[in-house]
Amino acid sequence: MKDKNNMDEMYRDYAQTVYKFLLSQSHDEDLAEELTQETFYQAVKSIKRYDGSCKLSVWLCQIAKHLWFQHLRREKKHGEELREELCPAVPSAEENVLQRQEHLILLQKIHTLPETMREVVYLRLFGDLSFQEIGTVLGKTETWARVTFYRGKEKLRGGVKDDEG
Repeated sequence: MKDKNNMDEMYRDYAQTVYKFLLSQSHDEDLAEELTQETFYQAVKSIKRYDGSCKLSVWLCQIAKHLWFQHLRREKKHGEELREELCPAVPSAEENVLQRQEHLILLQKIHTLPETMREVVYLRLFGDLSFQEIGTVLGKTETWARVTFYRGKEKLRGGVKDDEG
């Protein structure tokens, strides 16, 4: 299961199963899509630990469940979003300036990404394109677009040092 074709095949065969499982848990299409992407990234990273003692779909859903629980823990810690949604505060002038600065810093960081990775991030964040659409625009696969976007996010977070794939 190491080569790229097998990984693409694994994604094609099981992405919908993982997505539907996560959607049933989260009831949020965007979150389910993001966690599905993360599930396959984690699966690729830890494929050596898959021992075949259960179906591959079960193993992937276990990874997805773990990521879902991680998300819930993070959300519990950061319950401010819900509070802000229920009681929106009008941002002060200082908060507006800080938000604008953070936005500019993000754009500067995105600009430092390798060209194709930067293009994928721009198309996803600012073009609001699906991964399938990004793949079509760039002449690549949907899986390639997902992985490239994820790697770009990790680089922006400072978690990945390698170049685009």
